[in-house]
Amino acid sequence: MTLQHWAFSFKGRIGRRDFWAGFALCFVLFCGLYTVNQHYSLPAVLVGIISLAILYPLCAIFTKRLHDRNKRGAWLLLLLLAVMLGLTDTSSLEPFWQWAIGRFLPSFIMMIMLLDCGVFIGTQGENYFGATTEKVDYSSFC
Repeated sequence: MTLQHWAFSFKGRIGRRDFWAGFALCFVLFCGLYTVNQHYSLPAVLVGIISLAILYPLCAIFTKRLHDRNKRGAWLLLLLLAVMLGLTDTSSLEPFWQWAIGRFLPSFIMMIMLLDCGVFIGTQGENYFGATTEKVDYSSFC
């Protein structure tokens, strides 16, 4: 599998090592973006565009890892739910529900997704989403 297919395609399967490599790369890019933003106060539109450019490969990597676990990429929508719950205004609720909806549920959903994709072994052999996981050739882009 080429580096381009690994980062930008939603088809195929990848193993845990390649998933963690992609997750770490996107995490470092996000940290770099927000560090630069803290020092130079980039325009919000630019930060949003760069964030979306980093999110696309992250979604592709998560989807391919879910495929290796023999699950549809639609399971990735759970992360969207976690983000939306985290952004919900819970100030009108009682303190317990503020904590449960605003902090616990988003953290729990993200933890479960990371465990599912990053720790558990994928399907051995062929599954609904294709043949066995392919090794990523990190030296070739095309």
